[in-house]
Amino acid sequence: MTSDAHILAKWDGLTPIQRNEWICWTTIVKKPETRAEHIERMVAELKEGKRQPCCWPGCPHRRPKARKWFK
Repeated sequence: MTSDAHILAKWDGLTPIQRNEWICWTTIVKKPETRAEHIERMVAELKEGKRQPCCWPGCPHRRPKARKWFK
């Protein structure tokens, strides 16, 4: 991702919360193959102008009931 200046500029244009959503969406999966797929999809969607993952309920560590798992 850092080798593509266009994507890096898009990433830098995101708010900290939007960047956190992408990071959380990418790292919450367990399989390395799935993470790679999420990274590919993230790059493609950033190119399309999307600012956060589609169909994602949000980072679980921000929900009060799930916080106990992220201490």
